Amino acid sequence: MPGVEQIPWLYDAYMGVIERFGLGRWRQWLAAGARGRVLDVGTGTGRHLPLFPAGTRIVGLEPWLPMLATARHRAPHASLVAADAQALPFAPGSFDTVTSGLVFCSVPDPLLGLAEVRRVLAPGGELRMLEHVRHPRPFLARLQDLGQPAWTWIAGGCHPNRDTEANVERSGFVIDRSSRRARGVMRRFVARLG
Repeated sequence: MPGVEQIPWLYDAYMGVIERFGLGRWRQWLAAGARGRVLDVGTGTGRHLPLFPAGTRIVGLEPWLPMLATARHRAPHASLVAADAQALPFAPGSFDTVTSGLVFCSVPDPLLGLAEVRRVLAPGGELRMLEHVRHPRPFLARLQDLGQPAWTWIAGGCHPNRDTEANVERSGFVIDRSSRRARGVMRRFVARLG
């Protein structure tokens, strides 16, 4: 049975609510800085596909076909590909920008997925991420650990206790500290190849 993240109407309803509380502005930031050929990893229902600047050539990647069908209606101009972030079907250096919005919590092997992102990113390219992460306070992080198995099952693979920023740096990227914003467990930042 799919989790909340794989049921388009339920996912969109949930996202619609939290976008009103600030996530919408962060989605706009995620898309606004993209340039050139853009790979949107985990495009989901395509909520931020219409936000990309004119002149970008967007490829949305998503493993769940019902999500891609919804994304097709939202962004008919985008190329959409059904594939896994851990095995990107693109040549090395194919993209100027890679974006990911609330995705790497659900990639089964995030380091493998980030290695693939690194492979397909062109020299001088940017990885733009909007993710939720492990809570910085140890007590609250421990609560995330305790709730993680149930949440992963309900959400269809989301691990709310991942340290995504550390994974990005472990994968050979350098986070631009001037781009980094944090609010509770939410993070947004730009990273470049190290």
